[in-house]
Amino acid sequence: MLTSLVFAFPWLIWFSMFGTLVNDSFKKEQKRYPRVRTAYAEQEQRMLEVLATKSVRAEELEIYIRAFKADKKLELWGKNRTDTSFKLLKVFEVCQTSGKLGPKRMQGDLQIPEGFYHIDRFNPYSTFYLSLGINYPNQSDRILGRQGNLGGDIFIHGSCVTIGCLPIQDDPIKALYLYCIEAKNNGQQNIPVTIFPTELTTENYNALKEQFASETANLALWEALKKDYDLFNQSQQLSNITFLSDGKHRVCTDN
Repeated sequence: MLTSLVFAFPWLIWFSMFGTLVNDSFKKEQKRYPRVRTAYAEQEQRMLEVLATKSVRAEELEIYIRAFKADKKLELWGKNRTDTSFKLLKVFEVCQTSGKLGPKRMQGDLQIPEGFYHIDRFNPYSTFYLSLGINYPNQSDRILGRQGNLGGDIFIHGSCVTIGCLPIQDDPIKALYLYCIEAKNNGQQNIPVTIFPTELTTENYNALKEQFASETANLALWEALKKDYDLFNQSQQLSNITFLSDGKHRVCTDN
């Protein structure tokens, strides 16, 4: 059967080999950097142990990151590619925050963004040891933010200083960086990152609505984040996020 498939579809073997080479090349490229090699030496075995306790295979790993500003924590969720739901792998402390509750709208406002993002850069020689770039400004930010002065370069990184980033110190960023390398090396092109103002329990959400009753743009974002928060907590599955032309979001599930 395999032989007949290869003769009938010779691109299958090319695709398999090429896909493996592409994926392997990312991990190999990252391991050229001393800090990444140090991270693997110090954190790889622990990562494999964590994955094993959750019945997740390193070669099948997909991940999802949730951050909560007021709670100063970052959750790492993972699953096998063939699984339907994520499992909580680790919780990292965000050791420093800046700004206040609410999204980032301009350069220099010290705000940590809020909303739906993804990892768009791996920086193995960061000023803050290692760093993972977040794709701020996203489509919504470009509509609702200060035109021509949105700012950028928002990262999850080491050390413990921030003017809008999410610092988790050096040892934790070594661990998180490895999980992200492994997921990307497995072919996960989009590692989603959702940043919340706080844990959006009913109590917290109602408090936000009362405290910020006049800030309609914030409330619209928090309404979308609340829906995503509830859907994920119920199913441990990612929501389907659509960016709308007015900067708002449609949040739903495919189930």
